[in-house]
Amino acid sequence: MEFFSYKKIFFAVGILLFLVAVDVKAVNVGDTVNFNVDKSFDINGRTQISATLIQTSPKLYFYVDKLWWDQQTQVKKNSILTSLDSLSNEFNNNIYPNLTSLFGSEWSPGIDNDQKITVLFEAMNNAEGGYFREADEYEKLQAPISNEREMLYMAVSNMGEPNDKIVLAHELVHLITFNQKNKIYGSEEDTWLNEARADYSSTILGYDDVYSGSNLQQRVKDFVENPSDSVTDWRGTKYDYASVSMFIHYLVDKYGINILKDSLKFKSIGIQSINDALANGGSKKNFSSIFTDWTIVLTINDCSQGAKYCYSSANLENLKINPTLIFMPLTGSSSLSTTNITKNWAGNWQKIIGGNGDLRLSFSGLVGLDFQVPYVVYDKDGNYSVKFLAFNQEGEGEISVQNFGTSYKSLIIIPSLQTKMSGFDELDLSYPYNFTISIAGDSLDPSQTLIEKLLAEIASLKKQIADILAQRQGGAGVPPVSCSQINGNLSFGLTGSEVSCLQEFLKNQGAGIYPEGLVTGYFGNLTRLAVIKFQEKYSSAILSPLGLLSGTGYVGTSTRAKINQILSGG
Repeated sequence: MEFFSYKKIFFAVGILLFLVAVDVKAVNVGDTVNFNVDKSFDINGRTQISATLIQTSPKLYFYVDKLWWDQQTQVKKNSILTSLDSLSNEFNNNIYPNLTSLFGSEWSPGIDNDQKITVLFEAMNNAEGGYFREADEYEKLQAPISNEREMLYMAVSNMGEPNDKIVLAHELVHLITFNQKNKIYGSEEDTWLNEARADYSSTILGYDDVYSGSNLQQRVKDFVENPSDSVTDWRGTKYDYASVSMFIHYLVDKYGINILKDSLKFKSIGIQSINDALANGGSKKNFSSIFTDWTIVLTINDCSQGAKYCYSSANLENLKINPTLIFMPLTGSSSLSTTNITKNWAGNWQKIIGGNGDLRLSFSGLVGLDFQVPYVVYDKDGNYSVKFLAFNQEGEGEISVQNFGTSYKSLIIIPSLQTKMSGFDELDLSYPYNFTISIAGDSLDPSQTLIEKLLAEIASLKKQIADILAQRQGGAGVPPVSCSQINGNLSFGLTGSEVSCLQEFLKNQGAGIYPEGLVTGYFGNLTRLAVIKFQEKYSSAILSPLGLLSGTGYVGTSTRAKINQILSGG
C-alpha cells in the first residue's frame, strides 16, 4: 500500500523578499545533480542525494537516485526507460491536461523559470509512494533546503509499476494546490483537504473504474478496518487516507466535482472553503450536514430512503460498516451506561439489540461541544426510519423506543463531534460522550417470540461453556491467546480474539479484578465489571484525564494504553 504526502516548511524573514526568475540551465541526459530530500522518507535517512537525469519529456525531467541506478543491470535500466516512456505519455495525454483543466495550473514557469516539472525517483521507506515539498517553491535565501524547482518525489520501487501513474497524479495535485492556494491567495490549505483532492485524482482520471486492485479498493479495505478515524485529524496513516477518501467520494458523488474544484478558488481553507464552494454552487447544505448524512450512509447505504443516504457509485453501493454491538438482556428490566471518546469529524456507530420492553437512551456530552446524533430504528420486519436526537441547553438528549425487542429489533446511534472548524494541522484532542440505555421490561413473557429468543440465548451460552471446558481440557474450543497488545476499542456485547486477549489480561491481574477468570471471547457483564475494577485501580492514568470518577467498563484509548503498557512490561 502506498502513502502519499506533501511537506510544509514554515519560515520567517525580516525583510520583504521578491522572487526573481533565474536562467534555465542546459540539461542533458546523464547529468548528475545533488538534491535535498526529506530524511523522514528516505530509506537511509539522507538529507541530500546525487541523482542522474535518465530521461526527459515535453513536461518532465526524470531523475533517479544515482546510488540506486548504478546498481541496476542494463536490462533493468532498459526496462525502466521503456516504462518511463509510457508514464510520460500518460502524463502528457491524461494526467496533466485533465487535472490542470479542472484544478488549475501549477506555478509555471515557476521558481526555476522552466516549463518542465522535475520528478526525482528516490529510494524511500517501503510505506511511502511519493511526496511533495513546499520548500522547493522558495529561494534558498528563504528556505535553505529548497531545490528551487517545481518538483515531485517518487519511490524507486514504483518505477515501472502500474501504480506509478497514480502516485505521479497525486503529487501533481499537491503542486497545483500550492500555486492555487499559497501563491495566488497566500493561504495554507488544511492537510486533510489537500490530501483528499490528491487522493481523488485516481478516480478523476479513471484509474478506479476497474475496482479490483484499484487505489479505491484499498481505501475501502482500510476504512472498513477502522471507520472511526477522524476525517480532519491528519497523521498520515493509511486510516487517514481511507476515511478522507470515503468522505470525499460521497461529497463529490452528491454535490459534484465542482465542490473540490471551487474550494481551491477561495482564500478560505478546509471546511470553510467547502462551505464557500457549496454556497457558490447554490446549495443550501453545509459541511456539517453533509458529514452527518455520510455517517448515516455508512449504516444503511440505501437509495430508497433518498439519494442523500447512499453512494451512487457502483464501486461503493454496497459499502457499510459494522457498528459496535451492545446486547441487552432479553428479559426483565436492565440498564447499561457507557463512556466513549471521540475526535472531531469522526464517525461512531453503536447498535443496540436484545431487550424486551420500552427502551430509553439518554445521551450527553461536555457542555459547549457540538454533537450531532442521528439514529436509525429497525422494526421487526427490517424496515427502518432515520431520526435525529434533539438536545437541550445542557447538551443532553433522549431517545425512546416503545416495545423494543418485539415491535422494534434494533437501534443504531451515530454520534459525531462537530465543534472544531479549523486548525486541524495542530494536535486534536479526544472528548468523552456518555449514553445510558435502560429497558423497562416485563416479567417473563410466554409469547413464542420471547421463547425463541431465550432458546437462542441458551444455545449461545451452552456453546460458550463448551468452549471454556474444551480450553481448560486442552481441547479444540477457544484456543489460548498470547496477549501482547490490544489495538481496538472494546465494549459490552463484542466477541473475538481481542476480547479473549482482554480477558486473559484481566485474569492475570488476579482475583481482585476478575475472580471468574473466564476467557470466552465474549464481552459480557463479568468482563465489564472486571474492566471497571481495573479502571478504578488505575484511575489516575485512565479516569482522571477524562474527568471521570468511576469506571465505565468501556475499553477505550486511555484504558488500552494502560493495558498495553503493562503488557509491554512498562
